[in-house]
Amino acid sequence: MPTVLAQDRALGVLRRALATDRVPHAYLFHGPSGTGKRAAALMLAQALECQNRGRTVPADQPCTQCLPCTKVARLLHPDVKVYFPRPKDASTEDVTARLQRLASNPYAEVDYRRRPSLDDPQSASNKQALYSVDFTREIMREQRYAPAEGAYKVALLIDVDAMNQESANAFLKLLEEPPPRTVFIGTCERPDRLLPTILSRCQRLRFDPLPAVAIERALTEQHELDPQRAAFLARLADGSLTRALTLNESEELGTQRALVVQFMRKAYSGHPAEILPIAEEVARLGRERVKGWLALLLTWVRDLVLVQAAGEGAPIVNVDQRDAVHKFVAFVPHARLDAMATLIEHAGELAGRNVALPLVLNVLATALHDAMHGRQRAMLFTPLAESRQAM
Repeated sequence: MPTVLAQDRALGVLRRALATDRVPHAYLFHGPSGTGKRAAALMLAQALECQNRGRTVPADQPCTQCLPCTKVARLLHPDVKVYFPRPKDASTEDVTARLQRLASNPYAEVDYRRRPSLDDPQSASNKQALYSVDFTREIMREQRYAPAEGAYKVALLIDVDAMNQESANAFLKLLEEPPPRTVFIGTCERPDRLLPTILSRCQRLRFDPLPAVAIERALTEQHELDPQRAAFLARLADGSLTRALTLNESEELGTQRALVVQFMRKAYSGHPAEILPIAEEVARLGRERVKGWLALLLTWVRDLVLVQAAGEGAPIVNVDQRDAVHKFVAFVPHARLDAMATLIEHAGELAGRNVALPLVLNVLATALHDAMHGRQRAMLFTPLAESRQAM
């Protein structure tokens, strides 16, 4: 099991709880995807089940070598269960394959929304992946039994914010009356999407974006990537080792980055007829991959900001597009780059909702056109307009 990267503050909190034997019954690990929430949760599960903790190793960490530790690492321990949201038609075989992938690397992408098919990293899907109320009740039944062979029952719920109202209420009942010797660990990116009553019953622990140097080191040492490619992916990953690994698998990364440059150029020209084909091509990627493409677009704008501030020596991400970045900065001296970044972030939020993707991309192009010419717009749509477009 890979170590938890660059999260000393969060690990310090967990180790103090283990050392004092004051582990709460429910944690919420929150922060961006790919920052180590699942790795830390599995480390905590190992420590809670470890036979040697406090004996041959300090009380604040697992030994990783005893039988319970190895069972947790392989996700075979009967008292440690991992759950994640899934589509209604998800097969048992596919769920098992995702668990095996997670066991081999807690930073690997297993989410159905971001990776609908394990065999095809380029696959796209708009299927909903949720914790259904039946699934939540199944979790409740499993967790009410006493531990079978370990000291604790541990339930890791990945993306716990993917619960509808009914399933969230069912889960809340379990948190209100927690079984003895049971620890729940929920992970999510957006804690604001959880019921306040669930939040109040969990100890929250924030995981910050990873430094690029930590991602680069992991890519070279653990995944044996070429140092030059590792450095590029680490800067492109926006603090997420999971995103870096996904980008490394992508056969379309070069094509998508070229689309970013085309999109920026056409947005500057402001001709709707030229933007429409690019917007439609990007929209066909599917909702989750469009969000990834917008992240690439955001790195390009951040490079513009760096070049504008630091000039030739700016530490940009898109080093192979340095000439294009410098020319763009020189060509649009009055551009509101801060506004452009905000608009792209807003588009990323909209892409995660039920708003039509071609519409989002076309409106984004118009808004970027204004920002490139020194005119600022606060957001793409007003809240009222967003709700109408989602209908």
